[in-house]
Amino acid sequence: MVQFSEKFRGFLNDRWLVFVASMWVQSCSGIGYLFGSISPVIKSGMGYNQRQIALLGVAKDLGDAIGFLAGILCEVLPIWAVLFIGVVQNFVGYGVVWLIVAHKLPALPLWVLCILIFIGTNGETYFNTGALVSCVQNFPKSRGPIVGILKGFAGLSGAILTQVYAMFNFPDQASLVFMVAVGPSIVITAVMFLVRPVGGHKQVRPSDHSSFLFIYSICVILAAYLLAVLLLQDLSSLNENVVIFLTIVLLILIVLPIIIPIFLVFFSEPRPVLEESLLPEPEKQESSRMGSFILSLSEVEDERSSEEDTLPPSERQKRIAHLQAKLYQAAAEGAVRVKRRKGPRRGEDFTLLQALVKADFWLIFLSLVLASGSGLTVIDNLGQMSQSLGYSNTHIFVSMISIWNFLGRVAGGYFSENIVKYYAYPRPVAMAAVQVVMAFALFFYAMGYPGSIYVVSVLIGLCYGAHWAIVPAAVSELFGLKSFGALYNFLTLASPAGSLIFSGVIASGIYDYQAKQQHEHRIQSSGLGLGVPLVVKDDFLTCYGSICYSLTMGIMSGLCIIAFILSMIVVHRTKRVYAQLYGKPLA
Repeated sequence: MVQFSEKFRGFLNDRWLVFVASMWVQSCSGIGYLFGSISPVIKSGMGYNQRQIALLGVAKDLGDAIGFLAGILCEVLPIWAVLFIGVVQNFVGYGVVWLIVAHKLPALPLWVLCILIFIGTNGETYFNTGALVSCVQNFPKSRGPIVGILKGFAGLSGAILTQVYAMFNFPDQASLVFMVAVGPSIVITAVMFLVRPVGGHKQVRPSDHSSFLFIYSICVILAAYLLAVLLLQDLSSLNENVVIFLTIVLLILIVLPIIIPIFLVFFSEPRPVLEESLLPEPEKQESSRMGSFILSLSEVEDERSSEEDTLPPSERQKRIAHLQAKLYQAAAEGAVRVKRRKGPRRGEDFTLLQALVKADFWLIFLSLVLASGSGLTVIDNLGQMSQSLGYSNTHIFVSMISIWNFLGRVAGGYFSENIVKYYAYPRPVAMAAVQVVMAFALFFYAMGYPGSIYVVSVLIGLCYGAHWAIVPAAVSELFGLKSFGALYNFLTLASPAGSLIFSGVIASGIYDYQAKQQHEHRIQSSGLGLGVPLVVKDDFLTCYGSICYSLTMGIMSGLCIIAFILSMIVVHRTKRVYAQLYGKPLA
């Protein structure tokens, strides 16, 4: 009994249990990705036009992106308190929206709903921050897989919540908003005391690699299963019992990773554990050993010869040590002028203010504004896009883009990690590659080809998700981990900044213009006695056909090409930095 008590205590403090609980938190924290399904409900319930819905979408994007407060609170409050604040915001924000849309409260002005959507969606930042901070501290040498998987589950949450919603068979569409308010609040409250740092860097096991492979396998199976379920629902009419069965299998797959901590604690033989170092990479330590003095004429990583970059790490270290000795001797004799270093070099730890004066940081940010902003515009408008093409079940496409968003995050982190580890090539090259694919997908829709809504759902979901696995890792490599939270939260402003322009101005303006043109055409046709029925009062709010979004997609396709060019500039500027960080010759 005493032994079981000790094992149970070890189970509660196992870093893999924290990781699995964080996956559950993330699996219901991507509330913003459900906006494509929620927006038609709000639009019909409140009688809004597309521009008003776009404003709600911008409020949602801002709530999802502004996470500075969550990052600050994570440093002074326990993680469970941070998660609980997110629960309160989510429940209150979307709970009041449901009461208004369901007409249980009197209609309120648009700006009030914008504030409520902002508050509700901002709860996500507390969920994301609590889960990521805990797991990165517990897995300091596996940040890439950890961030990719957790962010992937956040992207998949839209499809998960949609499937759970279908199981309950609610009597009206407004109940979807109710489920968004209540569902995540219940789940996260149940597990919030498990998500916390537990000194995981001291719990390294030889089986960790196998555990990650098991998690990756679950991710692939989960995505394939959800995609199969969605296609089945789209092609046939399923009765309630079948939907319930399919949802139960989905929930089992989500819970299945709990096997890892159970097996490691209760059924595996105890083995001596290792401890992961929390120190920076050896290449970064080389520069720190040079002290606070540098030559005033250059920055080392920009001026170092290409021949030196190809040397083995041990030989390069000897040369640096030899150069240091000469520099200090020359400085003592007054032969060279030295000064205090004004700031870090790329690959070292930056503060946010120090990063804001670096060209690479702004190139990454602008590239994100153009590409990620375009992807978010598609996600926010996907319900209206599918509706304009005559599809009645818009939830299918919202869930599909959520699934591919998930796969993009997992795959983006995995393949970009291989690029830097095996070839020492800059990680932003992966970002440039997905931006080319995004440009193709948007152009395909703009041309009005058959099945374009499926192509956009798959490719935009995949590429948008990949951005948010690649960019955090690249920023941590170029600007360090000391102020990673502030750097990451600043970059997340890129998506709503792009969405504010692309969705709030361009997409909504073109949509409403085309809807008005169609409305006037119907009136003229009915006036000419062509047998066309009179248009209802609110029909001008709806546009039909690919023309509603084709011009918008064409514009965003061109912007993604510009984003690709910006990313390739970053690749060119950081080749030597990555060669230093990973100690391999340039490919």
